[in-house]
Amino acid sequence: MAKMREIIPDSVKLDFIGMYKFTVPVSIIAVVLSIIGLFTMMTYGVDFRGGVEIQVKFEERIDLGDLRASLTQAGFEGVSVQTLGALEDSEVLINAQGDETELNQIAQDVERSLRADFEGMGVEIRKVDIVGPRAGQRLRISGFQAMFWALIAIMKYISLRFDFRFAPGAIVSLFHDVAIILGIYALTGTQFTLQTVAAILAVIGYSVNDTVVIFDRVREHQGLYPHLTLGEQINNAVNETLSRTVLTSGTTLFISTALLLMGGPAIYDFFLAITIGAVVGTYSSVFVAAPVILLIDKIWPKGEPVEEEPLPTGP
Repeated sequence: MAKMREIIPDSVKLDFIGMYKFTVPVSIIAVVLSIIGLFTMMTYGVDFRGGVEIQVKFEERIDLGDLRASLTQAGFEGVSVQTLGALEDSEVLINAQGDETELNQIAQDVERSLRADFEGMGVEIRKVDIVGPRAGQRLRISGFQAMFWALIAIMKYISLRFDFRFAPGAIVSLFHDVAIILGIYALTGTQFTLQTVAAILAVIGYSVNDTVVIFDRVREHQGLYPHLTLGEQINNAVNETLSRTVLTSGTTLFISTALLLMGGPAIYDFFLAITIGAVVGTYSSVFVAAPVILLIDKIWPKGEPVEEEPLPTGP
């Protein structure tokens, strides 16, 4: 029976271990910058910070500067305006803040102001979301708690499924993925919403699945080739699963990118995180989880069984 042709030939043996001295510093710098961006530049959606969010469609092309100036002159606080989709679509998202007891009135006043100032441009109100500041704060805390408990559950699973020394590698790689996604959201000014939380939880599951495949092959090599070092076993495991990784990650990336570009604003936030996660999740399984395992092995080497000396026999 003919063997199925693989994308990556079996003869290819890349030295992933040798790349770690370059990839590890890059990953550390990227995570640090992402964390700084999370606390200094992150833009939270109305779900998390509270306020009024109005999605508006104009029949003619709208100038964002004129729209922003009109709302500011009308006296609305915390106004932000951003486009949805291409500029020629003339669809925008307007955010405004205010006292929790006045949010409904603010939404009505924004709509009235838009229809008065842009009467000839065909104003169509497509969606209005209202969330109180306290409710938004609770949602924000709950979202981060959901990601934290997901990481804890995965750490327990890895400890039971493989070896407790493998768990830190999986957790660090997942933390790396989440941090990079949040950092890109902060850098690009993309709003962090409930859809983003759902997407990050999906990325966590996707990334750990790729990591588990490599861990399983490493454990198999530990039984078949005990004379090899852990680094050699990891290198061989990554090379053997390379075809599978390229196929699954490439397929996921192709689909998520297509939906990101053509799915419209309703699913843009979700598939932006999925697309980033497909890239960084694959990267972290090879270049983050494995180096952490090697570090744990150096700090806390797995002891070899000690052979007992036979008891002396009497004359």
